[in-house]
Amino acid sequence: METLYRLIDLSDPIAPGTSCAEAAAMFDADPAKPALAIVDADRAPIGLVYRDVLQGMMRVAEDTLAGKPISEVMDTAPRIVAAQTDASSFVNALADSPTPVFRTAYIAVDAAGRYMGVGGLGSLLASHRRRQRDARDAMGMAERMAVDIGAHLDGVLAITERLEQQRLTPDASAFVRAIGDTSRDMGATVNRAIDLHRSSRGQLTFAPTPTRLRDLADAVEARWAERAHEGGSTLLVSYNGDPECGVEVDGERLLQVFDILIENALAAGRGMIETRLTARAEGDHIRLEGLVRDNTEGHADERLARINDPLGPSSLQDRNEMALGVGMALAHRVLRAMGGPLHAEANRGAGLTVGFGLTLAAAAAEAEIHEEQAVASRAAHILIVDDNATNRMVAEALCDMFECTSEQAVDGVEAVEMAKGGRYDLILMDIKMPRMDGIAATRAIREMGGRAGGVPIVALTANADPADVQTYIAAGMQDVVEKPIKPERLATVLSALLGEDEDGEEEAA
Repeated sequence: METLYRLIDLSDPIAPGTSCAEAAAMFDADPAKPALAIVDADRAPIGLVYRDVLQGMMRVAEDTLAGKPISEVMDTAPRIVAAQTDASSFVNALADSPTPVFRTAYIAVDAAGRYMGVGGLGSLLASHRRRQRDARDAMGMAERMAVDIGAHLDGVLAITERLEQQRLTPDASAFVRAIGDTSRDMGATVNRAIDLHRSSRGQLTFAPTPTRLRDLADAVEARWAERAHEGGSTLLVSYNGDPECGVEVDGERLLQVFDILIENALAAGRGMIETRLTARAEGDHIRLEGLVRDNTEGHADERLARINDPLGPSSLQDRNEMALGVGMALAHRVLRAMGGPLHAEANRGAGLTVGFGLTLAAAAAEAEIHEEQAVASRAAHILIVDDNATNRMVAEALCDMFECTSEQAVDGVEAVEMAKGGRYDLILMDIKMPRMDGIAATRAIREMGGRAGGVPIVALTANADPADVQTYIAAGMQDVVEKPIKPERLATVLSALLGEDEDGEEEAA
């Protein structure tokens, strides 16, 4: 914590009888001095004179003021603050302070109220802005590192999925499964931390699409029923409403919320966990209510405190609780952004009920939510371009999952050379690479013309802000998949681009 003591001028104060001319000379001798404090015999502050105010007065009436005591022109009600006050807290309090803004300096005192120094608000605000900028830079670096960690964890998952397809001994299979489960949990925590940071900056993205609520309930059950059983709990998932009811909502964000709520219920101990979605029509809208109720034993008050204040001291006692706290904080923010805050209450018996209510626009929804999506009706051959071996492995595993074959290039130069043959149906292109980046490689491929130059190119990047996306599209790319790669997002993009390519071939025939 940076206190005001480190930011103040510790020079001696002046007595009330000091002449205005003497005070003005002190300012002339030290151009950095923001103000002079006037104290009594016990060094208790009784006033403050500001550099700009005194110099202005002396320019106008120096002959009259020069010999007068400084006590006649001093501010008798200056800002006085403890020197050990946190600088950031003081800056935040200035906005609510009744002290006029023109008072551009303050007096710092010790615990007994005796003078210690003076400080200028200009330098204080500059220091505050510098600390804020440093904090933003540090958080930006942490986010980039988290994205990179998430990509590596995806690589570990890709390796474990391949190993699980091999003939292994029972012990080896158990080890591989444990590695996969741990990597999956760590990846989810990292992604939630990234989302939580982005939400604090107002950058959490939502992609509402027509979603059938019955499919949403089925997806929740598919994701958690087996895991709950392995943990000694029973998960019951139900949907009450029109079977074909669809709403306009970001289904993945809603699934993320249910993941967090069920995960928290499982962490409380063994028992019965009921997950329910209820939908009813309200005019042109649908009222969706979701809840997760458990009957696990435990201290309901402590659990409620962790839900209502997920990042408070009680939620940061160990690593596991911290991960749960990050997830619950994200659930709060996602639901607030959707218009339905999270609420929790203790059950009459054991356990808690956590729920939310959302009013959503009705929408026709035909497609179901799946963990894996079909990419296209034909096999595709894809070029994966990335200088990071882990990222290439993740993309290759996903291409295998979608029954697509693939080749790899390590940078833009190699990608351009391999693309000349025109044998690829699609290129997944990293942006930041040595020798030649993804944008330059895309432009070079587009200049080839013919089949080679017309191949669909998709950007793979952690930088997917709207301005960045416009740059990629302008370079000749068709779409963007954000890192760490989400299978459902990649499946959607591949389906759209490969499907369009297939339709074009049929029309040409």
